[in-house]
Amino acid sequence: MESPQNIKKRLKSVDNINKITKAMEMVVATKMRKSQEIALASRPYAFAALDFLATISGLEQKLPELFAVRKVKKVLFVLVSSDKGLAGAFNSSVFRKFELHMKQDERHPNEEKLYVAVGEKSFNYLTKKGLKVLQKFTSVGDFTTPEQVHPLTDFVVEGYLSKKWDRVIVVSTHFRSALKQEPHVRRVLPIDFEHIKETVQQIIPERGKFADLIKEQEISFIPDKSKLKEYTIEPAPEKVLQKLAEHLFFIQVYHLILEANASEHSARRMAMKTASDNASDLGEKLNLQYNKSRQSKITTEIAEISAGAEALS
Repeated sequence: MESPQNIKKRLKSVDNINKITKAMEMVVATKMRKSQEIALASRPYAFAALDFLATISGLEQKLPELFAVRKVKKVLFVLVSSDKGLAGAFNSSVFRKFELHMKQDERHPNEEKLYVAVGEKSFNYLTKKGLKVLQKFTSVGDFTTPEQVHPLTDFVVEGYLSKKWDRVIVVSTHFRSALKQEPHVRRVLPIDFEHIKETVQQIIPERGKFADLIKEQEISFIPDKSKLKEYTIEPAPEKVLQKLAEHLFFIQVYHLILEANASEHSARRMAMKTASDNASDLGEKLNLQYNKSRQSKITTEIAEISAGAEALS
């Protein structure tokens, strides 16, 4: 049996780990609540932006270049992960989804694949895979701001307009609840009605008060293509639509980043809670083992003393 001294050292180490994970859990819980509020509060604006994008895509007049569907020669993949670790299966689930999509995409061998990393973990992952990363965007902080997303969207839009790539796909995590986050693959460029419809369907909540209200009042966030509004834009529709399309595209990507941000904090909180629970369980087992070892040693010492006393008598 292991000595009480060694068990006591292990018990102290486990207790220290438990204190650290508990403290991290409390910190992450605060960040999780704030990030969830930001992500959920952005959804109505995202719905409106997607609806407006659908309306633009249905206009009969000449549309901006972001709506142009052309022969696909190069595809840009934007892989969204976290900068830090200790987030459970958050990053690995995104990478598995990415690998699954890449296997399915092997049916297009003539398309050149390009990559952008959002987050230090995705950059490390793509680098280890031997994939060339055109650009990486990291250190966006605990709560993503519009100013931090603009460099990413500007880079993607500039490359699409200059025909450096013909399609843009984002692999990120969608926030369902504090206990459930799902990795998703979304085509964001070129913009078209069907992909906008698919995106809206993915971000509509399935449970909760908001979901119940949608069912009760039979609210539909998916635009009806046959009832799209027509706009008269003066004095230069092309320029107005170009700027508007770029802004609405930014809102779409910003919302994806916010959802991934909320998912990251939720996953990290669950990971820290699991670590704290495991440390507590291990501490109880080590404490029991320590008491048994100590009792065994005391019993042995008493037996030795008794044997010594009998030998002297």
